[in-house]
Amino acid sequence: MESLNFLTPELAQQAADTLGTPVYIYSRDTIEQRCQEVLNFPNAYGFNARYALKANPHLAVLKLIDRMGLHFDASSEFEAMRCLHAGIPAEKIQLTGQQFPRKHLKEIIDAGVLFNACSLRQLDEFGQAYPGANVSFRINPGTGSGSNRKTNVGGPSASFGIWHDQADQVAEIAAKHNLNITRIHSHIGSGSDPEVWKAVAEMTLAQADKFPAVHTVNLGGGFKVARMSSEKSTDLQEVGEFVKQVFVAHAAKTGNEYKLEIEPGTYLSANCGSLLCDVDDITNTGDDGYTFLKLNTGMDTITRPALYASEHPIVILNDNTETTNYVVCGHCCESGDMFTVDENDNLTTRELNTANIGDLVVIEGAGAYCASMSLKNYNSFPTTPQLLLDSGEFKVIQQPQALKDMLAVEIIPELS
Repeated sequence: MESLNFLTPELAQQAADTLGTPVYIYSRDTIEQRCQEVLNFPNAYGFNARYALKANPHLAVLKLIDRMGLHFDASSEFEAMRCLHAGIPAEKIQLTGQQFPRKHLKEIIDAGVLFNACSLRQLDEFGQAYPGANVSFRINPGTGSGSNRKTNVGGPSASFGIWHDQADQVAEIAAKHNLNITRIHSHIGSGSDPEVWKAVAEMTLAQADKFPAVHTVNLGGGFKVARMSSEKSTDLQEVGEFVKQVFVAHAAKTGNEYKLEIEPGTYLSANCGSLLCDVDDITNTGDDGYTFLKLNTGMDTITRPALYASEHPIVILNDNTETTNYVVCGHCCESGDMFTVDENDNLTTRELNTANIGDLVVIEGAGAYCASMSLKNYNSFPTTPQLLLDSGEFKVIQQPQALKDMLAVEIIPELS
């Protein structure tokens, strides 16, 4: 049985009374605590932490993280523009995107946003537009990490970054456009294993040595976060000390003292957020079947279980002492809208307090890749509103979406 992170039953009821359900809730205290943990990451020659805002790009969250002193990594030109709109200084923003900017390149770069090329073509396009500029590039180190293909962002099956054997081509393109390679970036989703971090760090440092102007090495993120009580989070101090010693040993051997950057996203925000919903229905498929707990939210609002077979803690808020094994499902008209599946997408049951229709339910670990990765208006369900819990007070940071606003952007042409 799982427990609540930062909510209490009383606070949950207060949130439901404020905006109804479903509603996302974020804890300012937890966000700031996580930021401080990241800022304490061990380092030898300087350190910078960038928040990977794709995890949760809400303007209120960005402002809190900015106030804590972190920088930002944007995964698209539109995320970079979102940061600028939030008032974040351009020099604190780095753009690392799969797609080369098509609409806002000049606005972003002229403002001072850092550009991180993710392919040879991107580097060449940037060089044509900004010859003589400083630039960084993302490298695919040839190895990956992750529980399955969908969570693996390195190695031959991943399209992210420039293949490690193509460093000579990077140098040729840089020379053609008089570009200064000042930073190098790698990210494989390294999890908790210090040995994996060591291997990635050593490889990335070796690549950095090929470019004399490089002063910063970015090792990305991917720190494991325990959402479920059975999981274990990355110990940042343990991994950080390990990485620090790799940098020190490399400097002793080569004389190159590199500043370290990391890019936590999930680590900063996952357990800072909860999704509050309620029990809409309870059905069963007979003695040899399942008992289904149907919630008034689903894959339109929180997609990770359907997309990755991810587990999230689920807590029923009532005083029942008896428990029931439920298959928990969502409100979308999709057989895949399930919250309790195993890694092979088979139905599993979850032991929960025996529920009544209308009981409040908290889905924990919902601060990262949940609201930001929602399907938005599937089945024409409105976008889920959001609250910030600040010193015991709920502040509305995203209003409920009205049906008229959902339909306002749609145009019915004149039909003959």
